[in-house]
Amino acid sequence: MLIPRLAATGGSLAVVATVAMVGLLDLTVGPLRRTISEYALGDYRPVFDVAVLLLAAGSLAILVALVHKGLARWRSAGSIALILWSAGLLLVVAFPKTNWAMGTNEVSGSIHRFGSMLAFVSLPVAIIALARPWLKDHVWGRHARWTMASGLLSVVAFMPILYAIVMGAASDVRWWRVFPLGYIERILLIAEVGAVLVVGLWAIAASRVAPWRVGETSRITSAPSTTSSTTRARS
Repeated sequence: MLIPRLAATGGSLAVVATVAMVGLLDLTVGPLRRTISEYALGDYRPVFDVAVLLLAAGSLAILVALVHKGLARWRSAGSIALILWSAGLLLVVAFPKTNWAMGTNEVSGSIHRFGSMLAFVSLPVAIIALARPWLKDHVWGRHARWTMASGLLSVVAFMPILYAIVMGAASDVRWWRVFPLGYIERILLIAEVGAVLVVGLWAIAASRVAPWRVGETSRITSAPSTTSSTTRARS
């Protein structure tokens, strides 16, 4: 009981800390039209790095809680995608974006863009995959539906960037100039971090349920089956 509760609560608090730290930078430094990654190119890099690392670690801690409570399996699509989300965030920290004002570092910038895209794409996949098997569950159905809704919202938030990339490929306009990228990136980050928090709240709720009561949910949900749906992960 203690391990999943600490993982779920600590992971969710880490995600909240990320929101607070990035929000503080936006309020005090700005402007919002600049991408969030630009904070890593100046004096505020330690704040940016810690915020992103907290988000990556918090996401993994939430996943640990879900797996420990039988709501996910390590080899499931949702778990793998959430791990890729965290891996993408680590790449974003390890390889800063190109600083055109100080000279180019195209290798670091390219890896940074790859990490960002890996994270932004993997997170909606993870959220939707984690939620789908539990949508009709008697106990966890409401959490799963909120999780699914947050995952779909993340997909919608990603559409402007996908549109910009397509337009950039089909015209002479650079894709990051199609929209004010800083604003679009913040909308996407709010949607995706919000989705992680929704999963975190699910993990916290599950961590408070005794193992024998978690096992009871399948007998309520899938009668006349006698096999526990929560003692084996379905996502």
